[in-house]
Amino acid sequence: MSPSLTAAAAFGCSLACVAALSQTPPVPSPSDDGTAAKAAALGKLLFFDPRLSGDNKMSCATCHEPEKAFTDGLKTATGAGGKSLKRNTQSLLNLGLYSVYFWDGRAISLEDQALAPIRAADEMNQDPDELVRELSAVPGYVQRFQSAFGTGVTKEGIATALAAFERILVTRNSPFDRFLAGDKSALSEEALEGCHLFKDAGCIRCHSGHALTDSKFYRLGVDHRDPGRGAITGNKREMYAFRTPSLREVARTGPYMHDGSFETLEQVVQFYFRSTPSASPEGLTIDFEPLMGRSFSEIAPIVAFLDLLTGEAPKITPPRLP
Repeated sequence: MSPSLTAAAAFGCSLACVAALSQTPPVPSPSDDGTAAKAAALGKLLFFDPRLSGDNKMSCATCHEPEKAFTDGLKTATGAGGKSLKRNTQSLLNLGLYSVYFWDGRAISLEDQALAPIRAADEMNQDPDELVRELSAVPGYVQRFQSAFGTGVTKEGIATALAAFERILVTRNSPFDRFLAGDKSALSEEALEGCHLFKDAGCIRCHSGHALTDSKFYRLGVDHRDPGRGAITGNKREMYAFRTPSLREVARTGPYMHDGSFETLEQVVQFYFRSTPSASPEGLTIDFEPLMGRSFSEIAPIVAFLDLLTGEAPKITPPRLP
């Protein structure tokens, strides 16, 4: 890359990306009485406990493995009885930065999100009332719920504890974060060019803010079997639309798209450059037009930039269960 192009990339990145991405991520601070810390510690136990599933064989960590950036690395998730589900498992890292949850946005709080897979028949297939009875028979859980919430085991407490644990799963200090903080050597020349292209190609319109998502829903034409957001709202205009995923940790969270249809980031960028269709089978328009004017030579720098959005994740190891 020539010195002038490097400067242009740095200038474009500084103007567009710093304002959009330099916010400090919120980090939960335990209250004076330690309630938040106790809730998160309880949530960690629950997260790894297979008793949260109907057959006592699956835990939250079954699909959200810490060593895989809290995904499962599969095209689509595996549910109750080993059944393959229709959607890709999303990472839980930085989940506390979102405003809506799941690919279709059916939950508007982390607490709602926490209970949904537990009670879903094709996922963990557990009756929440039965779960309360099961955990209430474990003295260690009774003591921890009392310590954290001043109550016995409750559905609300389970949701609150899991959400508290998920809120601490924040990544930090990615090369791009260091670049924004003033370390101009944190990005390679190729990644710096990719940052400029990321802004110039319009990617930043949907992937902005510290979590690199606008939390909105778009119909991209990837798949027309899953109704997506439209099944939640009943709005035809939202059929086949899915929430913008975060790009934080994106290099570690493939396969990509709601159906896991792309194995690599190169394939994802190529899709946006050339492959988005013009309409769905019902004649509904697609919310994104292919970037026909972009060159395939730009894919490698953009992917190099995306690679450097990988930060330092909290070290989470399986606890000893009560």
